[in-house]
Amino acid sequence: MKLTDWLNLALVGIALFVLWRFRQIVLLIFAAVVLVTALNSLTRRFVRLYGWPRQRALLVTSALVLLGLFIFMGLVMPLFISQFQELLELTPKGFEKLGNWFDQLKANPPDWFPNQDFQLLPDLTELLRQVASIGSTVFGNFLTFFSSSVAILLQILLLTVLTLMVLANPPAYRNLLLRLFPSSYRQRADEILTKCEAALLSWMGGVGLSSLFVATLSFVGLLLLGIPYAFAMAVLAGLFNFIPNIGPTLSAIFPIFVALLQSPGKSLAVIALYVLVQNLESYWFTPMAMQKQVSLLPAATLIAQIFFATFLGPLGLILALPLAVVSKTWIEEAWIKDVLERDAPPESMPRESCPSLSPGSASSEPQIPSR
Repeated sequence: MKLTDWLNLALVGIALFVLWRFRQIVLLIFAAVVLVTALNSLTRRFVRLYGWPRQRALLVTSALVLLGLFIFMGLVMPLFISQFQELLELTPKGFEKLGNWFDQLKANPPDWFPNQDFQLLPDLTELLRQVASIGSTVFGNFLTFFSSSVAILLQILLLTVLTLMVLANPPAYRNLLLRLFPSSYRQRADEILTKCEAALLSWMGGVGLSSLFVATLSFVGLLLLGIPYAFAMAVLAGLFNFIPNIGPTLSAIFPIFVALLQSPGKSLAVIALYVLVQNLESYWFTPMAMQKQVSLLPAATLIAQIFFATFLGPLGLILALPLAVVSKTWIEEAWIKDVLERDAPPESMPRESCPSLSPGSASSEPQIPSR
């Protein structure tokens, strides 16, 4: 390697070290970019459909966002908080009732149940009680933490300010980012950024619609089953749907143990309801409504969640999917196409696209919106 190659490698290492040291700020910047991508897309749609100047379209977009926040904070949040507080008090009781049920089962086992299997019940009962204690400790201060933590409020304020500043003039910040690339690669980097934007918009549209679908079905199903606090549980189901694999499981914990206070049959019915809702969302609604969405293989999604949550903390888990979508786009375009397949003859290229694209559209690329 030449001296310049070693210098470039050292600069890359220093840049990665700096990014790692300030990873929380970098994550907030990325979250702001995700929000700007969504809001800028809405602004451009107003410009394209009605021919408005960008400033007017930006004001209308900001007004719609503020109106949505006002409705959410004024109508949804008070009901959600009141039900969620009561839900936190009932859930440990469900854990306790399940432990008592196992104790009774051990004391009076049915004739058809093998006796040797009860050796696991003491450990299981103790485990349930420990989980109930931990859950009460962790979730009991959930609302208090998020309402009083100065750090969280400062992060939200910083995120809001960054979003508004970048949204005022996105091309200027885009050009500033492109100047970090060599002049010979800036046009190609601009194309990759456009594809990243299209992939993020596709992901946000898909996960937003699917979350609304999950929340609505969960609310209707819980009401039909007669489970209390159905609204709070449905909101949690919709929010946790933004975190695949782990989210649906977490959202089912509260309704299962609240239903257990009524009867074991109700608890089993809630489990069946959540399994049905998730299968309808995964295998019917999502493929039907979002045929062009960018998706990752299930194993790749889980690996991305574990990786980003381990190295970047809770905020990394929340942003795991958009981070994975952007990383996938850069790896496919900048590494696979521009480096590994740069000198490959046309006949050696695979006829089908990467299997990480959504099923049913093997050779399709996400539509690139006009800038």
